[in-house]
Amino acid sequence: QVKLVESGGGSVRAGGSLRLSCAASGYTQRIFRAGWFRQAPGKAREGVATIEPDGSTEYADSVKGRFTISEDSSQKTLYLQMTRLKPEDTAFYYCANNVTPLPGVAARYWGRGAQVNASS
Repeated sequence: QVKLVESGGGSVRAGGSLRLSCAASGYTQRIFRAGWFRQAPGKAREGVATIEPDGSTEYADSVKGRFTISEDSSQKTLYLQMTRLKPEDTAFYYCANNVTPLPGVAARYWGRGAQVNASS
């Protein structure tokens, strides 16, 4: 059973940066697409970024150029580096494994999420 645990959420002023981490367990080597998703109050969940086992990445247009998804495969840890945060980035962020390509929001395994607040 794959288990995902996020950390690194918090509150920053608009224009600031945060890095989310997602520690994975339950598999030897990641063979499926992984990604980060977010959901703001009253809004639908949206895909933010995905990464393939070969390291290739995809981003939602809303975060392109500001967010970077990466992975330390030796530590089985997924990261989301968020820069130039905007108030509209405020949401609960989830990491997931075995996910559909963007803009899909389906995944087989989900973490519990971490709150990110960017205030103006």
